[in-house]
Amino acid sequence: MRVIAILATYNEERFIAVCMEHLFQQGVEVYLIDNCSTDKTVMIAKRYLNRGLIGIENLPRDGIYKWEPILERKEQLAATLDADWFIHADADEIRLPLRSGMTLKEAFGIVEKEGYNAVNFMEFTFVPTQESPDHDHPFFQKTMRWYYPFQPSFPHRLNAWKRQPGPVELAWSGGHVVRFADLLMYPKSFPMRHYLFLSLDHAIRKFVKRGYDPSELEKGWHGWRARLKPESVKLPIQSELQTYLSDDELDPSNPRTRHYLDEILSSQQ
Repeated sequence: MRVIAILATYNEERFIAVCMEHLFQQGVEVYLIDNCSTDKTVMIAKRYLNRGLIGIENLPRDGIYKWEPILERKEQLAATLDADWFIHADADEIRLPLRSGMTLKEAFGIVEKEGYNAVNFMEFTFVPTQESPDHDHPFFQKTMRWYYPFQPSFPHRLNAWKRQPGPVELAWSGGHVVRFADLLMYPKSFPMRHYLFLSLDHAIRKFVKRGYDPSELEKGWHGWRARLKPESVKLPIQSELQTYLSDDELDPSNPRTRHYLDEILSSQQ
């Protein structure tokens, strides 16, 4: 069985190697769409060509962040790439199987044998804290160990699926929920570590300094990210969060329905 993660990037030099190496260890190949990065993202990625990375293409940016064309391109690739399963993934995510001791590839094989064709992921959002504010380095996974479960709706990250004979839609939901005929979602959600940002400065560069497509803002996309200002970026204290012990011990209880920065921004308005 062949699994391909379709990964889109823009200035993800902090995450790209960690993300791809993890996916390769999980038995997952990667196809990369780069949205005109100005940092070392593509240079780093090219090291992995023919070593799990099966292709790189450039998608023009035209000066602003347009998410819908990226998702539409992912839909096209899911119809043309030769794979049995696909994952719509971002570079700041670490997708995990249901339990350690197996790979994502093996886990998708179990899902398929049980008659299902799509998998939802439970998001665990990792953030810096007031006590430990800076993790902008290659070893962020080892040092940034505080998280909250995040589930604004269910399913929220239904974006791994078995190859389909007909069209597959991602753009309709902003990429959160895949849609196709006869979709059967596996009843258990797989875990996913999401590293939202690594420091206050990184959050400002990642969210505040990114120009967003006005037509997507009108549709309600990008939410708090598009409204964030530098003075709005605050960090939680560690006692407000869960402490990471292992992937098998990620705690999904009492999930937040809004990201921490969204809550802070709303309280300031």
